[in-house]
Amino acid sequence: MNPTAKALHPHKEKVYVKVSSDTDQTGYVRPRSITWADGRTYEIEDVKDFRPADTVGVALPADCYTVVIRGQIKHLFFERIDRSFHGRYGRWFVEV
Repeated sequence: MNPTAKALHPHKEKVYVKVSSDTDQTGYVRPRSITWADGRTYEIEDVKDFRPADTVGVALPADCYTVVIRGQIKHLFFERIDRSFHGRYGRWFVEV
């Protein structure tokens, strides 16, 4: 991770989550809900922003979705995995 990303993400770790999403005909992905490992599911009420982002830990390309969950702004990341992993394009996580 580059020094700037590390300064922006002090003491954070990735928690991988299940995300239900829709993909439109242009390829835009809109996350709809997040499900934690313990089964709790939260609806994503709105997507406010989408942009490329640095991530905690391994320097993989990622996108950051600024979303609204239960009236609060949260950041949801999609980490793109190296193409050598067959059948998987990436995975979702939040920073805690």
